[in-house]
Amino acid sequence: MNRSRVAAVVAVAGVLALAACGGGGSGGAGSSSPAASGGLRIKLVVNGGLGDKSFFDSAHEGLKRAQKNLGFDLKVVELGSDRTKWEPGFEDAAAGDDYDILAAGTFDVTDYIGKLAPEHPDKKFWVFDAPVDYRGGGGVCANRCENVYSVTFKQNEGGYLAGFLAQKLVAAKALKGAESLSKVGVIGGVKTPVIDDFVVGFKAGYTSAGGGESDVLVQYVGGDKPFGDPAKGKEISNAMYGQGAALVWPVAGLSGLGTFESAVANKRYTFGIDSDQHETLVDQAQRDTVITSMLKNVGNALYKAAEQAKAGSLKYGAVDSIGLKQDAVGYVDNDHFKQVVPESVRTDLRQAVDRINSGTVRVPTAF
Repeated sequence: MNRSRVAAVVAVAGVLALAACGGGGSGGAGSSSPAASGGLRIKLVVNGGLGDKSFFDSAHEGLKRAQKNLGFDLKVVELGSDRTKWEPGFEDAAAGDDYDILAAGTFDVTDYIGKLAPEHPDKKFWVFDAPVDYRGGGGVCANRCENVYSVTFKQNEGGYLAGFLAQKLVAAKALKGAESLSKVGVIGGVKTPVIDDFVVGFKAGYTSAGGGESDVLVQYVGGDKPFGDPAKGKEISNAMYGQGAALVWPVAGLSGLGTFESAVANKRYTFGIDSDQHETLVDQAQRDTVITSMLKNVGNALYKAAEQAKAGSLKYGAVDSIGLKQDAVGYVDNDHFKQVVPESVRTDLRQAVDRINSGTVRVPTAF
């Protein structure tokens, strides 16, 4: 299949984006001893679990590439969905002597890393999808987090493209079986600046393409497992489709898997998030509901960081913010996308990318 990516890589997080599934303990590739190759040892600590088919799986994929191509030793620790176990889990992971770099992602972990980094000045820490507070204060970053690299994503730009495309598809009556529908939906895991950045961008793109903001339905999963509750994701999606949504975009990690089930049952459509979910989903009927995926290419960002770390050029003590221009967010343009989306709409979408990259369009943000 031709899977060229336009500005590809919405490289979430999330996203933003995000995941939290059951299961704990450690596993994955690599070992707890120094790599036989003498390469850097990296430990990915997941505040949740792998298997979301999007955000954390993208991070894992990028680090597996670093293991294969760059000689890194990789270990994965999955802390599960019980938030009470996250802080002690990070403390245990940081206390070990089985890593040179500890990598973790999402806004939920920034305070943990901000506390741990000064306690382990001989180690390096990577935080993706949210920055630590380098100013210090409040018990975090006592050393100004000079041993922490943070990378954030301009998910609002990916959200803009998602909203723009959604409106164009609705206006063109291009979605078979949903030609009479005028609403669309966005499901966030929890109301935070990162997740709201997707939503703000989506609404801006939808209205810039000629739609009305009142036609964008927004709801958050919330609860104890906002990024790990597929049943709640399905419930919200059913309600949105019942209100006349032609498509729903889940920005909710594992909770979003319920949206794909709902789309099949309701014979409607979806957008994927963070990874190409038309490829990563197992069920063919669910895959067919995915028009495209808005990419937040976390894996590519971490692989790039690994390349720089190996070369000794990665800048610690600072935030790296990346978006469309850096191929860190974008959308999947594959054969399935071409079959579903008319050429005129694809052209409009490419022009929207150009307007953002040129600065003609400045996408609003939740930050």
